[in-house]
Amino acid sequence: MPRFAANLSMLFTEVPFLERFAAAREAGFKGVEFQFPYEFLKEDIAKAREDAGVDIVLFNTPAGDWSRGDRGIGALPGREAEFERGFRTAMDYAAALDCPRLHVMAGIAPVTLDERVHHSALEGNLRRIAPHAERGGVTLMVEPINTRDMPGYVVNKTEQAIRIMDNVQANNLALQLDIYHRQIMQGDLMATIERHIGVIGHIQIAGVPGRNEPDTGEVNYHALFDRLDRLGYDGWVGCEYLPRDDTWSGLDWMKSYLK
Repeated sequence: MPRFAANLSMLFTEVPFLERFAAAREAGFKGVEFQFPYEFLKEDIAKAREDAGVDIVLFNTPAGDWSRGDRGIGALPGREAEFERGFRTAMDYAAALDCPRLHVMAGIAPVTLDERVHHSALEGNLRRIAPHAERGGVTLMVEPINTRDMPGYVVNKTEQAIRIMDNVQANNLALQLDIYHRQIMQGDLMATIERHIGVIGHIQIAGVPGRNEPDTGEVNYHALFDRLDRLGYDGWVGCEYLPRDDTWSGLDWMKSYLK
């Protein structure tokens, strides 16, 4: 049975961020993830996690200047020093929050540069930070993100992520497979999971095409979860979707898995 983690950047937004930890636990989640924790004190988040009794399983490295269009800077040449500063901040938070995974956001490419340049920049950054992350017990995640929701994102296909990981050759790199992004970009979900199960470190789900609850749309999640069980996947499944209405009324899909 999947271990579901609530994405607190999308779920339980009816209450303030620090109250979402308890809301998620009351709804049946034992784990949580979120996009960016940096506007909150580490100590406040740690207390919210401890009081709720949930695990924090994943969050992102800093995205750069979101208001100016940054969606990560890991693959942007010339911003290596800024990236490393952000990574060290992320590691400070990971240590305080006992979080074992960081998603390294690659970023959106300027139209003037070749994709290969960006992938090489990301590989260089990952190569430099991987030993530090490993010493801190953190696995670095590489996630392909679809270019419909995030035009120009430089890692948008599973094979790109796998190639980057293969080129870096670090023990603490893993694939973050978001089923929603994969279905939009490439489909072929079951074969992809079977082919790469050995390097998948985290999975995220949402309905396709609307990114709502995973109970309608193109993806048969019952079959997908069954396949994950058969393959022995014991990682977390992050629920990173936008509720159609309020969060609680949209959780009926999960009840059968919590029995």
